[in-house]
Amino acid sequence: MSIPQPQFHLVAVDVTGPCRLSLRFADGHTGQVELTDIIERHPSLSRLRHRDVFATVAADEWRRGIIFAGDDSLALASDNLRALSLEQAGQYSHQQVIAWMHRNGLSLAGAATALGLSRRMLAYYRSGRKPVPKTVGLAMLGWEHRQASDRPAQVA
Repeated sequence: MSIPQPQFHLVAVDVTGPCRLSLRFADGHTGQVELTDIIERHPSLSRLRHRDVFATVAADEWRRGIIFAGDDSLALASDNLRALSLEQAGQYSHQQVIAWMHRNGLSLAGAATALGLSRRMLAYYRSGRKPVPKTVGLAMLGWEHRQASDRPAQVA
């Protein structure tokens, strides 16, 4: 039986430090994720500041996220965790592609054209099925900068 979206299916999750996890996904990707900032920004996660609660981390029933203390209200989705682990490691994530497209009002076809990619390849990056190459991440940043510098200055 094949696992749908193996890039988001958690195989293992382990505590490696205060507010830090090691993650392994069904497609073989492993990563570390530091959650201190997220815990601080979201009051609903404040219980995770306590080491004894954080230490209870486990994959959820479907292995599509993690829960703490068996409490579904203390849950984080696996696609967000994977994206965060990539970004914290200095790489680009599928969520950055999605956010870039949304911020710039680009359809899949428009975004692919802007980056000089096929629609299919960009769809792979956007869905997380394939890792986003550094060249594509930098192209998104460059395209956005170019768009901003091509706009006429607004008169106050």
